[in-house]
Amino acid sequence: MKSVKVGLVQTSCTANKQENLDKAILKVREIAAKGAQIVCLQELFTSLYFCDVEDYDNFNLAEAIPGPSTDALSAVAKELGVVIIASLFEKRAEGLYHNTTAVLDADGSYLGKYRKMHIPDDPGYYEKFYFTPGDLGYKVFKTKFATIGVLICWDQWYPEAARITSLMGAEILFYPTAIGWASSQEVDTNTEQYNAWQTIQRSHAVANGVHVVSVNRIGDEGPMKFWGGSFVANPFGTVLYQASHTDEELIVQELDLSKSDRYRTHWPFLRDRRIDSYAPITKRYIDED
Repeated sequence: MKSVKVGLVQTSCTANKQENLDKAILKVREIAAKGAQIVCLQELFTSLYFCDVEDYDNFNLAEAIPGPSTDALSAVAKELGVVIIASLFEKRAEGLYHNTTAVLDADGSYLGKYRKMHIPDDPGYYEKFYFTPGDLGYKVFKTKFATIGVLICWDQWYPEAARITSLMGAEILFYPTAIGWASSQEVDTNTEQYNAWQTIQRSHAVANGVHVVSVNRIGDEGPMKFWGGSFVANPFGTVLYQASHTDEELIVQELDLSKSDRYRTHWPFLRDRRIDSYAPITKRYIDED
């Protein structure tokens, strides 16, 4: 049995960047004490979700990666012997910014970063104003405890991203996330949207024979109510744990990675892929003529 204990940190945030970082470090300590070996923080955890408006002042929230936040978290990772997945607003150069996740190994070493590939632009999610699309491609990170893939929020709707990351050897797909409901929406619409969000990610687990871990924030921020609901799914898409929609939670879930081979041999989707027929997927749309 190859087991790993993953930790999900679902919290609310404030407008104070240092306060949020200090809170994240405290939660990492608490969840490590509960046995977590790989700890995933939510998307852009050092701030409120600022992409609900287009405001040039928000660029001041960005930092280099590696930089101050990764340095602080690296020290904690080394002290506690845990892997930390940290989603941050990256300043790459003057006028060039990314939505980026850094991965810190259990010895405190910086393993690298993944830059969000799919950037939304919807009411309340004006991310194209802030973020340049990722140019590092899809990434896997060989941590002390498992080989992991990291994708970010809007990436979670794209089966291509999950497939490629899985084909690169990821044993677990992690999705740091910031997504919620418009406060004005009806309950039925909210429920339907959450179910769609969870269903698409569970389908990635099934199609690729990997565990999926999705970590979201909670709390009311402007017109948005972040829906929490962080969850873990096994390679058959079974939800092993689902968090509250309203409460902060620290979730530790043990995963048996040795079962991935069983899932993949019983449902051999990777074996039966017709890679010779997939060239059209690179087109924006397949017109008849």
